[in-house]
Amino acid sequence: MAENNLRVLLTGSAGFIGFHTASQLLQQGATVLGVDNFSDYYDVDLKEQRNNILENHPQFRVARVSIEDAGAVRDVWRDFAPDVVIHLAAQAGVRYSIDHPESYIGTNLIGTYNLLELARHHPVRHFLAASTSSVYGANRDMPFDERQRTQTPISLYAATKGATELMGHSYSHLYNIPMTFFRFFTVYGPWGRPDMALFKFAKAILADEPIDVYNNGEMVRDFTYVDDLAASIIRLSAAVPGNVPVEGDSLSPVAPFRVVNIGGGKPTPLMDYIGALEQALGKSANKNMLPMQQGDVPATEASPELLRRLTGEIPTTSVTEGVAAFVSWFRDHYRG
Repeated sequence: MAENNLRVLLTGSAGFIGFHTASQLLQQGATVLGVDNFSDYYDVDLKEQRNNILENHPQFRVARVSIEDAGAVRDVWRDFAPDVVIHLAAQAGVRYSIDHPESYIGTNLIGTYNLLELARHHPVRHFLAASTSSVYGANRDMPFDERQRTQTPISLYAATKGATELMGHSYSHLYNIPMTFFRFFTVYGPWGRPDMALFKFAKAILADEPIDVYNNGEMVRDFTYVDDLAASIIRLSAAVPGNVPVEGDSLSPVAPFRVVNIGGGKPTPLMDYIGALEQALGKSANKNMLPMQQGDVPATEASPELLRRLTGEIPTTSVTEGVAAFVSWFRDHYRG
């Protein structure tokens, strides 16, 4: 629960996860400054629609600047004087990183560096930033635990997110900045990105087009419903890293810094996920079975225990419930 009058600077506010996180913060009484450049990586109109909903709230405003523009983001940070920063802006997508590596270096590395510099010169209570389960890379020891090594990324996207964790740790150590990086596990739900599997699957099934199913469907994911994720981020904002670790902590021995998985620890086979979508749509999919894609992994599973110890709760929405909620939104939004 966010405290009343908490001032939160949230990057990526017009994005999928940023929109849901900002919405919950506003509902809980926080004042939110969104920072977003409305990039054209996917449909900008979808981002504008999300932003329009947020702007209906009197305690929200948006700064249309890029985190790669150090001067612009410095000005909005100083004017707003945040208590907490939640950094969600990123160039996302494993496969896109193979063909467009430069955008990942710019947004994920340079943009994060600019924000870390601001946290150095304009201190905040807590700096939180998004990482990804993709940092576990070639690791096959599941469930993924925050204390495991993450030095084997298999995509540039994962490599840049792992690098931001390391950058964050160094700034946390050097300048005593309380910092939490959270690792997402296959987030889905209403207002999702059009490049995400669930969105593409639903669109194709309703249009009687085949869906591409990689690794012949032999994949498992720890799916996380977006409202659960946003609630976990907000709870973590109050769990400021200090000097006293909890059991099984990833707390650094030399900095007020930790990494935390945000996942429910309930992996679901991809074919069951597709089955839940078929059930919600009332229509079967024509499946185009394909080999594994470059940069992808066959399975993910989060250990949720550190999140539970820090916040008292973990994501619990079932895939059946979450997919049904997505389909309800999708049909209403696209009149499908």
